[in-house]
Amino acid sequence: MGFEALALQLLNGLSHATTLFLMASGLTLIFGVTRIVNFAHGSFFMLGALWSAHAVTNWWPAMAGTAWGYGAVILMGACVAALLGAVTEVLLLKRMRHAPQLYQLVATFGLTLALHDAMRWYFGPQEVFAPRFPGLKGAIQLGESFFPTWQLFTLALGPLVWLGLHLLLTRTLWGQRVKAATQDREMLDALGENPAPLMLGVVMLGCGLAGLAGALQLPREPAHLQMDVNMVVETFVVVVAGGLGSIGGAFAAAVLIGVIHALGLSFFPQATLVLVFLTMAVVLVWRPQGLAGSAVHAEQRESVPVFALWPVAHWGQAVFVLAFVGLTLLAWGQGDYGRSLAEDVMVMMLFGLSLQWMMALGGLVSFGHAAFFALGAYGAALSHLHWGAGLLAALAAGMALALAVALAFGALVVRSSGVYLAMLSLALAQMIWAGATQWVGLTGGDNGLIGVRLIAPESRALADAVLCAFMLLAIVGMARVVRSSRGAALQALRDAPLRAAASGLPVQVLRYQVFVGSATLAGLAGGLWAAFKGALFPSVASVAMSVDALLVILLGGVHQLWGSAVGSALLVWGGAELGQGLDYWRGVLGLVIMAVMVLAPSGVLGSLQHLLARRTAPKSASTTATEGPA
Repeated sequence: MGFEALALQLLNGLSHATTLFLMASGLTLIFGVTRIVNFAHGSFFMLGALWSAHAVTNWWPAMAGTAWGYGAVILMGACVAALLGAVTEVLLLKRMRHAPQLYQLVATFGLTLALHDAMRWYFGPQEVFAPRFPGLKGAIQLGESFFPTWQLFTLALGPLVWLGLHLLLTRTLWGQRVKAATQDREMLDALGENPAPLMLGVVMLGCGLAGLAGALQLPREPAHLQMDVNMVVETFVVVVAGGLGSIGGAFAAAVLIGVIHALGLSFFPQATLVLVFLTMAVVLVWRPQGLAGSAVHAEQRESVPVFALWPVAHWGQAVFVLAFVGLTLLAWGQGDYGRSLAEDVMVMMLFGLSLQWMMALGGLVSFGHAAFFALGAYGAALSHLHWGAGLLAALAAGMALALAVALAFGALVVRSSGVYLAMLSLALAQMIWAGATQWVGLTGGDNGLIGVRLIAPESRALADAVLCAFMLLAIVGMARVVRSSRGAALQALRDAPLRAAASGLPVQVLRYQVFVGSATLAGLAGGLWAAFKGALFPSVASVAMSVDALLVILLGGVHQLWGSAVGSALLVWGGAELGQGLDYWRGVLGLVIMAVMVLAPSGVLGSLQHLLARRTAPKSASTTATEGPA
């Protein structure tokens, strides 16, 4: 590649870095003050793009004819995103402020689903092609190549935005209060400063920057409904690599990721996505707090109950088991559809159990657990297609592949915690997703692997029995570990890691073991998924699949042994029923997720346990008061 072509790619990368920085700076501001990692940040990016695109093409096309008019529309798109950010702060973020970060991530993912369907209903599903910006329609010549003038303008805009934010945060009273809230919000409260208006302003500014980034995309690409998740994942890469809460780190990381993206397109076009996430992984391994983040301290742990084997007392345990078994048999009796739905519920239950093992016992948060699910699925499918492996041999191959990657990756994981660990796992999942998408010769790419006949029609009943056996073994095994000394050590590590280390517990070894065991069980679930589906696509490694595993255990109850069973039934069965009769079922599901995270963060079974405990507590207290001392 010649110098001119390389320079052109670098300019493209720096232009893309401006978009990443606008997104990352807004997300960083929101996190710095509210301590909320907003997964819905991409929705505000998409809103700014869609609103501005419709404004200049359908509502006020005359404004697209002048630079001032077009510029005003772009700013209005940012203001619309800021106003929606204010509504989000009042209705959701304010209520999630003291929740654990994982619950915040899932709640804002629910917001993403709701906003996506709301925008599909309002704007329609079509792409919107906006006209070019007046006065900046041309291109500058670089040798025999041309670089668009609009992208040159956006390239120069990035440093100007960084300078403006720097001056706002360092030279104004409002900025000083924002920095004080970032460093010690409790002290700001003690000094009599009401944090509510400050947080509202920060959220509006952050969402407005996201809307501005989306609106600035119009002269270079159409606005569409896939912009949100595509952009927010890359934004998380920038924010985490730069260091949570650091505007300067976000700027440096945006430039780094933009350049890596450009060089990847030039030299390794089939591995560009892998290179981007590999860069974040390398940064976090080198500096677990990011390029400019503060040193990682022991995170504040949530106050959690002891891991409960049953949500009800002895009298209700038999009823609970009979109800679960009865519903499963009822689903199997509804024909192929009901049987397939029951199989999906049990596979997702295994997948949820694998993540629950890691989170509820080890305190390790993963936002990319689909990586090991996908490895198990591809390992089972490829061993069958290439070597003719049967069901059990294929499942063993999938588990072995997941185990091998976990053994290597786990050595890096034990050095991270909290959001950094979640993002590191997300990086692994995205690399595997990118590999499955772009390694067409092995995985079939988007066309997938078809004809995975691990289960013959006549042996489906036997396969269902095998699935039930694996599910029961996983539940019994988890129950035995919880009752053991190792389970007690894991829960001590979860609740008080520094005290556990001071007590002589091998903290790193325990974290490593629970991570590897969790990944292996996820590989088994992935292999079973490939066997029952008969086909495999890269979506098994997507962010949505990782979120499904989180939803399974959060809906049922993270600290409940049967939480994954109830959560998988609610998610799989509820999603299937909603999808049959409701066009905007994802939006409804998003509302349900937000309601559960706000009203019942302990999940269905956890809430049931609290309710029963409150009903029995007054009765026992009144009995004691009546009897009195002897």
